[in-house]
Amino acid sequence: MTDRDMIQLPVQSKLGPWIASRRTEEVKKKYEEIGGGSPIYKWTDLQGQLLTKTLDQMLPESAPHKHYIAFRYVPPFTEETLDQMERDGVKRAVIFSQYPQYSCATTGSSLNVIADYYKKRELPDIKFSLIERWGTNKHLAKVFAERIKEKLNLFDAKIRDQVLIMFTAHSLPLKAVSRGDTYPHEVAASVSAVMNVLKVKNPHRLVWQSKVGPLPWLQPYTDDAIKAYSKQGVKHMILVPIAFVNEHIETLHELDIEYCDELAKEAGVIQIERAAAPNDHPMFIAAMADVVANHINSGPALSRQYLSRCPHCVSQRCKSSKEFYKKLCNYDCEKEM
Repeated sequence: MTDRDMIQLPVQSKLGPWIASRRTEEVKKKYEEIGGGSPIYKWTDLQGQLLTKTLDQMLPESAPHKHYIAFRYVPPFTEETLDQMERDGVKRAVIFSQYPQYSCATTGSSLNVIADYYKKRELPDIKFSLIERWGTNKHLAKVFAERIKEKLNLFDAKIRDQVLIMFTAHSLPLKAVSRGDTYPHEVAASVSAVMNVLKVKNPHRLVWQSKVGPLPWLQPYTDDAIKAYSKQGVKHMILVPIAFVNEHIETLHELDIEYCDELAKEAGVIQIERAAAPNDHPMFIAAMADVVANHINSGPALSRQYLSRCPHCVSQRCKSSKEFYKKLCNYDCEKEM
């Protein structure tokens, strides 16, 4: 709540801690209700193990591959991970964002932390490159399509092709959208890719969840959409967490408990299902391996899309980070001409 890369609030130094303190007990209760903690590390670590095992088979010339996890606010912290990589003698590293769709508030802010870490340090003897977006990968679309099919099969065959498929993603402040953040259209592109694979008659919509704070955010909100559709007579739905690659509090509590259980009952929904996140689905591991292998074999160290700033960006931090990554990844745009 005090990190302006993540969220921008008026009088943030005072309002941020106030919101955080007001939410603390509620958030602690939610974690207790999903088992006492988040499974996000468990899934991320397992995904990393399966990814590197697959890469060892696909790319024996660069094996053995090793994964590292870098989190923002819980261990293993980004700074600690970078330090560990240097101690381990890593010579080649791919920074691989686990947000498939890019946003300045998610991948962008995480990359800023890496830039901050090296501001007062000498750059290590590591050849870095960056994968910052991969939301339209064909295998990623297939795994979401499979997750949807799993839930469609739970509906009576007579109404199965009428079930509303609601793709839900973390919302974004409208201020960021107006600035030109690419996240909304990248999420929409992922939705389109999934529906092209799924090839069903069902209607679908993209909605947004997890608004925080008093400022206006991207709508329609997922909870409001559930209530509104129920009033329209739509009583059968599937929620698809299109921007999340593993289970955590926003799927296990917000979607499963708050929406699919409590809200759906209040709204009179007859049947609502929630598609599982990719987790350790073999097709998801194939998606990650495909992205990384193509990047190692033929991808540029940096994408020009990452280096392009939002049209109304006024953040010097954003500008300096992009300049930093040119240096970190030894990027030369002339070589791509």
